[in-house]
Amino acid sequence: MNIPQSRLLSTVRLGKLFANTVATYKYFWFLSILQIHAKTEKLRIDVWDIVIRMIANAWYPILYFRLSFGKSDSLFNIVIELQKATGFPIDADVETICTSLRDRLEDIQIKNRLRILTLNVPYRFLRPWIDTSDDKEMVIRSQTLENGCLYAIYKNDAEFYIMLNPAWDLYLHNHYNILVDFTYWNLTQFLQVRNPNVPAISNKLIKPEKRDSLSNQHHYWDMVINLGGPIYCLYTGKILYQGGYALDHFLPWTFVSHNLNWNLVPSDKSVNSSKSNKLPDLNIYLHKLADIQHRSLRVCINAHKTPKALEDYLSLGYTPRELADMSDNQFMEIYERTFKPMSQIALNMGYDTWKYD
Repeated sequence: MNIPQSRLLSTVRLGKLFANTVATYKYFWFLSILQIHAKTEKLRIDVWDIVIRMIANAWYPILYFRLSFGKSDSLFNIVIELQKATGFPIDADVETICTSLRDRLEDIQIKNRLRILTLNVPYRFLRPWIDTSDDKEMVIRSQTLENGCLYAIYKNDAEFYIMLNPAWDLYLHNHYNILVDFTYWNLTQFLQVRNPNVPAISNKLIKPEKRDSLSNQHHYWDMVINLGGPIYCLYTGKILYQGGYALDHFLPWTFVSHNLNWNLVPSDKSVNSSKSNKLPDLNIYLHKLADIQHRSLRVCINAHKTPKALEDYLSLGYTPRELADMSDNQFMEIYERTFKPMSQIALNMGYDTWKYD
């Protein structure tokens, strides 16, 4: 993905920001600058505000989706430590985290962790414009806006801030969405290498404002119950009637990041709170899931019904009719091939195993 070019600005250097990147800090530093600039319309930005927003932007992918940032990524470790120190929820939104951390900057424990991000990040970020590894020299040369660099660095005993180059002001505003997408696109490539088997990396970088509706899936299961009779909850064994069940993501949504029907199953409403984001024990529940799913497909196909949720099963590599016509053993093999590798990856990421008590 490329950024808009300008004959007046050093956009070629800006486009090389993420070349040879070995850690995530550049992505989150740039993203945070873009967001603060767009929100405040100010050229002067306090470095503490930037690093706090870096933490907030990295919070969700690290804590909620459990993505790995690499073994030596300091931002990852700082987010983990700050969550333990503050007790902020793992699904807290960006603005809440920013406000809460800013209110607790007087806490030495918190400030010391944040200070780590102020040691190298502001200086290393400018390397495409100013080729030096000496931080003091970087400060001096940045203040001349050498090579049209993005910002100048100002630091003394009382203050530490950057001053955006006024020449970039309009460009950053006009191309904000493209620059944010450019940053997230590069971050996705970076994280995919470090999470090679994790699905939907790009969907796990930002907290969604609202989860997608499960109306099509509810329609599917209501129809199955209406045509084929009640379903037994595979966890509790209770009978489930139309309108009297919850739809459970068998493998947690935080891992699969989709609502495909083959991973959904009607369950007793009491299960949701105890199962939460845990992995069901496949030795106990996978066979039961396959039985319910296979039966539901047969009910639909035999009744010549084509609810929209049937389309979800195509991602298993077979048509709904082909799946319905399989023997129980054949269908179970499909589910084992699908769920066992994904479950193992989730276990490796730190997800806990669960069974109903």
